[in-house]
Amino acid sequence: MATAATGSRVVVGGEPPSVHPLSNPQAPGICPEMLEVAEEANRAGDFGLAVEIYSSQLADLQQPDRGLCLRRADSLARAARISEALDSYCAAASLAKLRPDELRLLVESIARTREKEFNCGGSGGQEGDGGQEGDLEGFDEGPLDLFSCHLCRCLLHEPATLECGHTFCRRCLTGVADCGHCKRKVGGGSSNSNNTGDGDETQGGQRVNVVLSGLLEKWFEAESRARKHWAEAESSRERLLYADALEHFDKAVGLAPSSCRLLFQRAELHMQMSSYSQAVQDATSLCQSKPLSPKAHHLKASALCKAGRNDEALQEYFLCVALKPNWTKVKLEAQKVLSECFSSVFEREDMPTPLHPLQGGSASRLIKPPALLNTLSPLTPRTGCSAKDSEHSVLKAPAAGSTSPSLLSLFPGGDGGEQGSSKSLQIVLAALPAPPGGLKRRHSGEGTSSTFCPPSKISRADSACSSQSSAAGKNCGRTVPSQLLDGRDMECSLCMRLFYEPVATPCGHTFCLKCLERCLDHNPNCPLCKENLAEYLATRGYNKTLLMEEVLQRYLGDELAERKKIHEEEMKELSNLNQEVPVFVCTMAFPTIPCPLHVFEPRYRLMIRRSMETGTKQFGMCIADDLKGFADYGCMLEVRDVKLFPDGRSVVDTIGVSRFKVLSHGQRDGYNTAKIEYLEDKKVEGEELVELLKLHDSVYEQANSWFTSLRDAMKNQILSHFGHLPPKDPEPQALPSGPAWYWWLLAVLPLESRAQLTILAMTSLKDRLVAIRRVLIFVTRKRPR
Repeated sequence: MATAATGSRVVVGGEPPSVHPLSNPQAPGICPEMLEVAEEANRAGDFGLAVEIYSSQLADLQQPDRGLCLRRADSLARAARISEALDSYCAAASLAKLRPDELRLLVESIARTREKEFNCGGSGGQEGDGGQEGDLEGFDEGPLDLFSCHLCRCLLHEPATLECGHTFCRRCLTGVADCGHCKRKVGGGSSNSNNTGDGDETQGGQRVNVVLSGLLEKWFEAESRARKHWAEAESSRERLLYADALEHFDKAVGLAPSSCRLLFQRAELHMQMSSYSQAVQDATSLCQSKPLSPKAHHLKASALCKAGRNDEALQEYFLCVALKPNWTKVKLEAQKVLSECFSSVFEREDMPTPLHPLQGGSASRLIKPPALLNTLSPLTPRTGCSAKDSEHSVLKAPAAGSTSPSLLSLFPGGDGGEQGSSKSLQIVLAALPAPPGGLKRRHSGEGTSSTFCPPSKISRADSACSSQSSAAGKNCGRTVPSQLLDGRDMECSLCMRLFYEPVATPCGHTFCLKCLERCLDHNPNCPLCKENLAEYLATRGYNKTLLMEEVLQRYLGDELAERKKIHEEEMKELSNLNQEVPVFVCTMAFPTIPCPLHVFEPRYRLMIRRSMETGTKQFGMCIADDLKGFADYGCMLEVRDVKLFPDGRSVVDTIGVSRFKVLSHGQRDGYNTAKIEYLEDKKVEGEELVELLKLHDSVYEQANSWFTSLRDAMKNQILSHFGHLPPKDPEPQALPSGPAWYWWLLAVLPLESRAQLTILAMTSLKDRLVAIRRVLIFVTRKRPR
């Protein structure tokens, strides 16, 4: 006889075999050395050898020893010889009540064999001891679609749009720190409102998106009503108003009977209300919808256990651990129920104490609990067969692993005495799965062996078909009924046109981005509910509502394309810096000279924003005119930087680019516009050029002398605002508007705006040099001494 090496400590299955204390270690017939050999065999994985040793030790005893019976039972369980293991567990239970921890290996063995049947070993990687959100995992309401909340995976209820543009159920955002899509931090929303408009109740600082909420209620009426009752039920349940919660759950299930999550939560509520029979009904429906969900079977098992139906509960527990073998909590519960099943038989006062289980004879019959036998019936009947046909096919299966008649007994209060018990045991044994590794299961009464194939094995073809259907379902989802689609439901209340770049405010209202910005230019309040949006204006979180944008593209694509075309035409018109140039009426500006601006008027906020959006970053600057509104000449400015303030004001850093002449005056959206032509200096050649160069150098020296003679205070003031005098240009006609130093000098000289405008309008560099020389002579003579 080969035995495992004494020093080896091989552990099979990741856990050492349990060692049960012997009732009488010094009893005649017990050999400690053989028990050590059996333990080494268990560690080495040779469970058959361990079983033979324990059996021989038991056969030598006058009275059965409980510890040896349990050791033998554990070895049989680890070898997947479940029916024989049951005999030994029954023998131990007949001597003293089995504790739940003594049935660990039996439960784990059944879990391993059932796991192979379901081919779902990958699902048991983690324990399922989570909270309510964890309990709902696996009960998705179908594939995620456009109208699903990506947190609860259900139809959006009271949709709330975050600053980043993503939309979730308002209730789902309670306690959430960041967006589930972009991980941007979730703000607290606006909370300083004195007025309440439509849908602006707060929860977790978020407001309901009024437009999206109305659309969802219109398009998916029944499901939206179900979601409303569902949310009210959850709220009532949190406040321990169980009767009110049940009423809402009933209404929600009536509107959405196929919702597994609703059934799950209503079953949990029934459990809390101690209505275990109703909980069993909901859990049964859930198991029918989700036959491979361990959560569903665990819920049903818990409900059955609470209802005192341990025999049925045990079946569900084994299904659960088969589907999720590493779920420790459920294994412990299964061990407890299994212990109670054994105790329910052997704790009867009128039951005779059985004799030695291995010595035969009618008096030695052990009574197996019917719940355990029913538990081992096939888990999933063959597809296309009725329950009766399935039972008939099982009865005709070979009784692999069947035990001797001494192990069959009458069930107290059962149906049919020994014959019924024998039939039940045959059903059980025929349904037992084959041992791992293709081992042969030995018949107790015969020397032959046969390989067993369980009839409950799920067809691979059915699984493949189911997988294909599931994959195809990912492309499906909710669609808007065409008869309920109306573009007027998605119009901006400001421009009365289809939403373009829709933006949701913190108070829950939706506008076109450009329309909202224009309104906030005038007043930092919501155009509809008048809630203060100063904080929203300060952050300028103008992110498009992505769900609304996708709805428009998917269902109103043609209308959106037309709306986009109109917007692009407007932008193209605004970017034409000849036909309609925006004009800022304020001060004199000169080419190459910086011109910082403080912008606070709404019309100029809009003008600056448009110049940035079109990409031109340019606008005209003119001084005011009492008759025409603004002067006939001006300078184009280019925006170099914009600094925004929380209240909407801005400081715009600009620099002069080129001069222009106004051909016609106009207005657009409150600010002035003009049709213009650009001015360039007339170039000279020959003797005129020589004369121009002499004049240019002379005036430059005169200007430099004047600036140098200024007092330090005045000089520093000029330097801080305009900088140093630019150097003299070697080619004064190189730029269309002449040398830069000239415009610097014109900007710093103490001249009235009208005089500066006259010089700005000149297209002859010579005439401008002559004019500036006269001014220098004048200011030099008038300078205080």
